[in-house]
Amino acid sequence: MMMKAPHDSRRNFLKITGLAAAAGLTASTPLRAARPAKSAPPGPRFKTSLAAYSFRHHLPNYRNGATPGKTALDMAGFIDHAATLDIDAVELTSYFLPDPCSPQLARELQRQAHLLGLDISGGAIGNNFSFPDGPELDRQMAYTERWIKTYAAMGAPVIRVFAGHPTTDDLSDADAEKNIIRNLQYACTLAAEHGVILGVENHDFTTNIDRMERILAAVDSPWFGLNFDSGNLAKTSDPYGDLKRIAPHTVNAQIKIDIPRNGTKEPADFNRIVDILGEAGYRGYLVLEYEEDEPFEEVPYYLDKLRAAIG
Repeated sequence: MMMKAPHDSRRNFLKITGLAAAAGLTASTPLRAARPAKSAPPGPRFKTSLAAYSFRHHLPNYRNGATPGKTALDMAGFIDHAATLDIDAVELTSYFLPDPCSPQLARELQRQAHLLGLDISGGAIGNNFSFPDGPELDRQMAYTERWIKTYAAMGAPVIRVFAGHPTTDDLSDADAEKNIIRNLQYACTLAAEHGVILGVENHDFTTNIDRMERILAAVDSPWFGLNFDSGNLAKTSDPYGDLKRIAPHTVNAQIKIDIPRNGTKEPADFNRIVDILGEAGYRGYLVLEYEEDEPFEEVPYYLDKLRAAIG
Protein backbone atom coordinates (compact mmCIF):
# COMPACT_ATOMS: atom_id res chain seq x y z
CA MET A 1 0.00 0.00 0.00
CA MET A 2 1.33 3.44 -0.90
CA MET A 3 1.52 5.79 2.10
CA LYS A 4 0.42 9.39 1.71
CA ALA A 5 3.10 12.02 2.14
CA PRO A 6 2.71 14.18 5.27
CA HIS A 7 1.73 17.23 3.25
CA ASP A 8 -0.95 15.27 1.36
CA SER A 9 -2.58 14.09 4.61
CA ARG A 10 -2.37 17.59 6.01
CA ARG A 11 -3.93 19.13 2.89
CA ASN A 12 -6.79 16.63 3.02
CA PHE A 13 -7.29 17.52 6.69
CA LEU A 14 -7.32 21.24 5.92
CA LYS A 15 -9.78 20.69 3.06
CA ILE A 16 -12.17 18.77 5.32
CA THR A 17 -11.97 21.30 8.15
CA GLY A 18 -12.41 24.13 5.66
CA LEU A 19 -15.62 22.52 4.38
CA ALA A 20 -16.84 22.13 7.96
CA ALA A 21 -16.21 25.80 8.63
CA ALA A 22 -18.05 26.75 5.44
CA ALA A 23 -21.02 24.67 6.58
CA GLY A 24 -21.12 26.56 9.85
CA LEU A 25 -20.16 23.56 11.97
CA THR A 26 -17.24 25.28 13.66
CA ALA A 27 -19.35 28.17 14.88
CA SER A 28 -21.99 25.90 16.40
CA THR A 29 -19.58 23.47 18.03
CA PRO A 30 -18.31 24.40 21.52
CA LEU A 31 -14.60 24.51 22.22
CA ARG A 32 -13.52 20.94 22.95
CA ALA A 33 -10.04 21.47 24.32
CA ALA A 34 -9.17 19.20 27.21
CA ARG A 35 -10.78 20.12 30.52
CA PRO A 36 -10.82 18.48 33.96
CA ALA A 37 -13.46 15.74 34.19
CA LYS A 38 -16.71 17.14 35.53
CA SER A 39 -17.24 14.01 37.62
CA ALA A 40 -13.99 14.54 39.56
CA PRO A 41 -14.40 15.06 43.31
CA PRO A 42 -13.96 18.62 44.59
CA GLY A 43 -10.51 19.98 45.31
CA PRO A 44 -7.18 19.55 43.54
CA ARG A 45 -5.13 16.38 43.51
CA PHE A 46 -1.50 17.02 42.66
CA LYS A 47 1.42 14.66 42.13
CA THR A 48 5.11 15.53 41.89
CA SER A 49 7.30 15.01 38.85
CA LEU A 50 10.78 16.05 37.79
CA ALA A 51 11.81 17.14 34.30
CA ALA A 52 14.90 15.53 32.83
CA TYR A 53 15.70 19.04 31.55
CA SER A 54 16.65 19.87 35.14
CA PHE A 55 19.81 17.78 34.61
CA ARG A 56 20.51 19.02 31.07
CA HIS A 57 24.20 19.75 31.82
CA HIS A 58 24.67 16.13 32.89
CA LEU A 59 22.76 14.42 30.07
CA PRO A 60 23.80 13.87 26.43
CA ASN A 61 22.11 16.48 24.23
CA TYR A 62 21.51 14.62 20.99
CA ARG A 63 20.33 17.81 19.26
CA ASN A 64 23.90 19.04 19.59
CA GLY A 65 25.46 15.83 18.31
CA ALA A 66 26.19 14.30 21.72
CA THR A 67 28.12 11.05 21.96
CA PRO A 68 26.69 8.49 24.42
CA GLY A 69 28.90 7.79 27.41
CA LYS A 70 30.47 11.25 27.53
CA THR A 71 28.16 12.62 30.26
CA ALA A 72 27.49 11.79 33.90
CA LEU A 73 24.00 10.45 33.19
CA ASP A 74 21.96 8.94 30.41
CA MET A 75 18.16 8.82 30.58
CA ALA A 76 18.19 5.54 32.46
CA GLY A 77 20.61 7.07 34.96
CA PHE A 78 18.32 10.07 35.37
CA ILE A 79 15.39 7.76 36.15
CA ASP A 80 17.51 5.86 38.68
CA HIS A 81 18.45 9.13 40.39
CA ALA A 82 14.87 10.43 40.33
CA ALA A 83 13.74 7.29 42.15
CA THR A 84 15.80 8.39 45.18
CA LEU A 85 13.95 11.73 45.46
CA ASP A 86 10.53 10.64 46.79
CA ILE A 87 8.57 11.81 43.75
CA ASP A 88 5.72 10.29 41.76
CA ALA A 89 6.94 10.65 38.20
CA VAL A 90 9.53 11.82 35.69
CA GLU A 91 9.21 13.89 32.52
CA LEU A 92 11.51 12.67 29.75
CA THR A 93 12.79 15.36 27.39
CA SER A 94 13.44 14.23 23.83
CA TYR A 95 16.67 16.25 23.55
CA PHE A 96 18.41 13.70 25.74
CA LEU A 97 17.29 10.64 23.80
CA PRO A 98 18.43 9.44 20.38
CA ASP A 99 16.25 10.62 17.50
CA PRO A 100 14.73 8.37 16.39
CA CYS A 101 14.35 6.66 19.74
CA SER A 102 14.02 2.94 19.14
CA PRO A 103 10.84 1.16 20.30
CA GLN A 104 13.08 -1.11 22.37
CA LEU A 105 14.59 1.83 24.29
CA ALA A 106 11.15 3.37 24.80
CA ARG A 107 9.84 0.12 26.29
CA GLU A 108 12.94 -0.33 28.45
CA LEU A 109 12.56 3.16 29.96
CA GLN A 110 8.88 2.56 30.62
CA ARG A 111 9.68 -0.75 32.32
CA GLN A 112 12.49 0.78 34.38
CA ALA A 113 10.33 3.64 35.60
CA HIS A 114 7.48 1.31 36.52
CA LEU A 115 9.70 -1.05 38.50
CA LEU A 116 11.07 1.95 40.42
CA GLY A 117 7.57 3.11 41.26
CA LEU A 118 7.60 6.11 38.92
CA ASP A 119 5.11 7.19 36.29
CA ILE A 120 6.29 8.84 33.10
CA SER A 121 4.24 12.00 33.48
CA GLY A 122 4.97 13.32 30.02
CA GLY A 123 7.48 14.13 27.35
CA ALA A 124 8.80 17.27 25.70
CA ILE A 125 9.85 18.12 22.14
CA GLY A 126 11.32 21.21 20.49
CA ASN A 127 9.16 21.81 17.43
CA ASN A 128 8.27 25.00 15.54
CA PHE A 129 4.75 25.18 14.05
CA SER A 130 4.97 28.70 12.63
CA PHE A 131 5.91 27.55 9.10
CA PRO A 132 3.55 27.63 6.11
CA ASP A 133 3.12 24.56 3.91
CA GLY A 134 6.41 23.39 2.49
CA PRO A 135 9.42 21.16 3.16
CA GLU A 136 10.27 22.69 6.56
CA LEU A 137 6.75 22.18 7.88
CA ASP A 138 6.84 18.61 6.56
CA ARG A 139 10.00 18.04 8.62
CA GLN A 140 8.41 19.57 11.71
CA MET A 141 5.32 17.38 11.39
CA ALA A 142 7.34 14.23 10.77
CA TYR A 143 9.43 15.02 13.86
CA THR A 144 6.30 15.64 15.93
CA GLU A 145 4.59 12.44 14.78
CA ARG A 146 7.75 10.42 15.43
CA TRP A 147 7.85 11.58 19.06
CA ILE A 148 4.11 11.20 19.56
CA LYS A 149 4.56 7.53 18.70
CA THR A 150 7.62 7.23 20.93
CA TYR A 151 5.99 8.80 23.99
CA ALA A 152 2.83 6.77 23.42
CA ALA A 153 5.01 3.64 23.55
CA MET A 154 6.33 4.86 26.93
CA GLY A 155 2.80 5.40 28.24
CA ALA A 156 3.24 9.18 28.56
CA PRO A 157 -0.18 10.90 28.69
CA VAL A 158 0.92 14.35 27.50
CA ILE A 159 3.65 15.94 25.37
CA ARG A 160 4.93 19.48 25.78
CA VAL A 161 5.08 21.16 22.37
CA PHE A 162 5.99 24.67 21.28
CA ALA A 163 3.96 26.99 19.11
CA GLY A 164 7.21 28.13 17.56
CA HIS A 165 8.13 31.58 16.29
CA PRO A 166 8.79 33.25 12.92
CA THR A 167 12.27 32.49 11.61
CA THR A 168 12.23 34.84 8.60
CA ASP A 169 11.48 38.55 8.24
CA ASP A 170 8.94 37.93 5.47
CA LEU A 171 6.57 36.08 7.83
CA SER A 172 4.48 38.47 9.92
CA ASP A 173 3.51 37.69 13.49
CA ALA A 174 -0.15 37.52 12.43
CA ASP A 175 0.58 34.99 9.65
CA ALA A 176 2.79 32.95 11.97
CA GLU A 177 -0.05 32.83 14.50
CA LYS A 178 -2.46 31.57 11.83
CA ASN A 179 0.04 28.90 10.80
CA ILE A 180 0.53 27.83 14.41
CA ILE A 181 -3.20 27.41 14.98
CA ARG A 182 -3.66 25.42 11.77
CA ASN A 183 -0.63 23.22 12.41
CA LEU A 184 -1.50 22.55 16.06
CA GLN A 185 -4.99 21.55 14.94
CA TYR A 186 -3.52 19.03 12.53
CA ALA A 187 -0.96 17.77 15.06
CA CYS A 188 -3.81 17.05 17.47
CA THR A 189 -5.29 14.63 14.94
CA LEU A 190 -1.98 12.75 14.99
CA ALA A 191 -1.90 12.78 18.79
CA ALA A 192 -5.49 11.52 19.02
CA GLU A 193 -4.57 8.43 16.99
CA HIS A 194 -2.15 7.44 19.75
CA GLY A 195 -4.05 8.67 22.82
CA VAL A 196 -1.61 11.44 23.70
CA ILE A 197 -2.55 15.01 24.69
CA LEU A 198 -0.54 17.92 23.26
CA GLY A 199 0.14 20.77 25.68
CA VAL A 200 1.40 23.95 24.03
CA GLU A 201 3.79 25.81 26.32
CA ASN A 202 3.83 29.54 26.99
CA HIS A 203 7.32 29.97 25.56
CA ASP A 204 9.03 32.51 23.26
CA PHE A 205 6.28 33.64 20.84
CA THR A 206 3.55 32.62 23.29
CA THR A 207 4.92 34.26 26.43
CA ASN A 208 2.61 37.02 25.18
CA ILE A 209 -0.49 35.93 27.08
CA ASP A 210 -2.93 37.68 24.73
CA ARG A 211 -1.51 35.60 21.87
CA MET A 212 -1.47 32.46 24.02
CA GLU A 213 -5.16 32.91 24.84
CA ARG A 214 -6.04 33.33 21.16
CA ILE A 215 -4.26 30.12 20.24
CA LEU A 216 -5.82 28.19 23.11
CA ALA A 217 -9.28 29.38 22.07
CA ALA A 218 -8.78 28.64 18.38
CA VAL A 219 -7.48 25.05 18.47
CA ASP A 220 -10.52 22.82 18.87
CA SER A 221 -9.59 19.35 20.10
CA PRO A 222 -10.07 17.30 23.27
CA TRP A 223 -6.43 16.25 22.80
CA PHE A 224 -5.13 19.79 23.24
CA GLY A 225 -4.45 22.16 26.11
CA LEU A 226 -1.83 24.24 27.86
CA ASN A 227 1.54 23.16 29.13
CA PHE A 228 1.54 25.69 31.98
CA ASP A 229 5.07 27.04 32.57
CA SER A 230 5.23 29.26 35.65
CA GLY A 231 8.47 30.94 34.56
CA ASN A 232 7.83 31.86 30.92
CA LEU A 233 6.10 35.21 30.61
CA ALA A 234 6.58 38.34 28.55
CA LYS A 235 7.43 41.52 30.46
CA THR A 236 4.63 42.09 32.96
CA SER A 237 4.05 43.73 36.33
CA ASP A 238 1.55 41.01 37.30
CA PRO A 239 3.04 37.59 36.48
CA TYR A 240 0.66 35.69 38.75
CA GLY A 241 -2.29 37.45 37.16
CA ASP A 242 -1.08 36.38 33.71
CA LEU A 243 -0.68 32.78 34.88
CA LYS A 244 -4.19 32.87 36.31
CA ARG A 245 -5.57 33.85 32.88
CA ILE A 246 -4.25 30.74 31.16
CA ALA A 247 -4.39 28.24 34.05
CA PRO A 248 -7.90 26.91 33.22
CA HIS A 249 -6.50 25.35 30.03
CA THR A 250 -3.75 23.39 31.82
CA VAL A 251 -3.12 19.75 30.93
CA ASN A 252 0.39 19.66 32.38
CA ALA A 253 2.16 22.06 34.74
CA GLN A 254 5.88 22.82 34.90
CA ILE A 255 7.05 24.75 37.94
CA LYS A 256 10.16 26.97 37.81
CA ILE A 257 12.04 28.30 40.83
CA ASP A 258 11.95 31.88 39.48
CA ILE A 259 9.22 34.07 38.00
CA PRO A 260 9.77 37.24 35.93
CA ARG A 261 8.33 40.57 37.06
CA ASN A 262 8.90 43.51 34.71
CA GLY A 263 11.61 41.46 33.01
CA THR A 264 13.54 40.70 36.20
CA LYS A 265 13.55 37.28 37.83
CA GLU A 266 12.45 36.89 41.45
CA PRO A 267 11.94 33.75 43.57
CA ALA A 268 8.68 32.06 42.66
CA ASP A 269 5.93 31.76 45.27
CA PHE A 270 5.17 28.04 45.01
CA ASN A 271 2.15 28.34 47.30
CA ARG A 272 0.60 30.99 45.09
CA ILE A 273 1.26 29.05 41.89
CA VAL A 274 -0.22 25.85 43.33
CA ASP A 275 -3.27 27.81 44.51
CA ILE A 276 -3.75 29.29 41.01
CA LEU A 277 -3.70 25.81 39.46
CA GLY A 278 -6.01 24.38 42.11
CA GLU A 279 -8.53 27.20 41.73
CA ALA A 280 -8.48 26.64 37.95
CA GLY A 281 -9.52 23.01 38.45
CA TYR A 282 -6.24 21.44 37.36
CA ARG A 283 -5.61 17.94 38.71
CA GLY A 284 -2.36 16.24 37.82
CA TYR A 285 1.41 16.45 37.85
CA LEU A 286 3.40 19.43 39.04
CA VAL A 287 6.72 19.03 37.22
CA LEU A 288 9.73 20.75 38.74
CA GLU A 289 11.88 22.13 35.93
CA TYR A 290 15.07 23.40 37.51
CA GLU A 291 17.16 25.66 35.24
CA GLU A 292 20.16 26.55 37.38
CA ASP A 293 23.57 24.88 37.66
CA GLU A 294 23.47 22.60 40.72
CA PRO A 295 20.64 20.09 40.27
CA PHE A 296 22.11 17.33 42.43
CA GLU A 297 22.41 19.71 45.37
CA GLU A 298 19.36 21.96 44.87
CA VAL A 299 16.61 19.85 43.28
CA PRO A 300 15.85 18.03 46.58
CA TYR A 301 15.41 21.40 48.32
CA TYR A 302 12.95 22.68 45.70
CA LEU A 303 11.06 19.38 45.64
CA ASP A 304 10.56 19.79 49.40
CA LYS A 305 9.23 23.31 48.77
CA LEU A 306 6.86 21.98 46.13
CA ARG A 307 5.61 19.22 48.42
CA ALA A 308 5.03 21.76 51.19
CA ALA A 309 3.00 23.93 48.80
CA ILE A 310 0.89 20.95 47.79
CA GLY A 311 0.40 19.94 51.41
